[in-house]
Amino acid sequence: MKLVRYGPLGKEKPGIIDADGKIRDLSKIVPDLAGEGLSPASLAKIRKANIKRLKVVPGKPRLGACVGKVGHFIAVGLNYADHAAEAGMAIPKEPILFTKAPSSICGPNDNTIIPKGSTKMDYEVELAIVIGSPALNLTKENAMRAVAGYCINNDVSERDFQINHEPTWMKGKGAPTFGPLGPWLVTKDEIKDPQNLNMWLDVNGQKRQRGNTKTMIFGVAHIVWYCSQFFKLEPGDVIVTGTPPGVALGMKPTPQFLNAGDVVTLGIDGLGEQRQKLVAPKK
Repeated sequence: MKLVRYGPLGKEKPGIIDADGKIRDLSKIVPDLAGEGLSPASLAKIRKANIKRLKVVPGKPRLGACVGKVGHFIAVGLNYADHAAEAGMAIPKEPILFTKAPSSICGPNDNTIIPKGSTKMDYEVELAIVIGSPALNLTKENAMRAVAGYCINNDVSERDFQINHEPTWMKGKGAPTFGPLGPWLVTKDEIKDPQNLNMWLDVNGQKRQRGNTKTMIFGVAHIVWYCSQFFKLEPGDVIVTGTPPGVALGMKPTPQFLNAGDVVTLGIDGLGEQRQKLVAPKK
């Protein structure tokens, strides 16, 4: 299933993409695609629904983040071998975890607002894991049972904030609009192998990132297992899993950071595409 949240910011409704690519309203089936709305029981309820009888959403409404009311918004750093090589950094022995502020989450095509004082705006196409079941101290064998599905994330980053203000990455990762999710959440049954998905990102139509999830250092199952050893994951939590090479920071000889007016487009096999325009902060 491809599940969406659509409508004005803060008033999004749940929906599902039908066989013709149209949005059908799920409001009578589930209240939202958030928390327990992403549990196995809730997803089973959606699967049993007669999609053809659900109301077709007219026009082309704004798409919100495909997961609502996210609690934990966890990110994994340096998780692609080719990206670590690009950055000139050693392969981590364990996943490097940091948090992105849940308030950074926005729709997949919303504008990216450049924060005040920014000088080094960057991008990172990433596979996002959406949790569907409570998970604490999982075994490696049952880790995937906690996964509801996947979506795209652009891990928007401000490198000056991230690197030059003491070693706490989250300062460059959590500004409003730095966490677009979607366009839809694809349930895990539709993604046969999350470790073999092509991914791409362009800036103003020019190729920047090309990669595949097979070069992840730590795969999806390992990441979910690992996180559960340290804190409890809840339904609706999101884990973004790292990025392939081609980020602006790694460009030689001169990094090509983003500026107001630039348009970033990105996608992952089976998970759709995103589009964001960078806009200057309000004075």
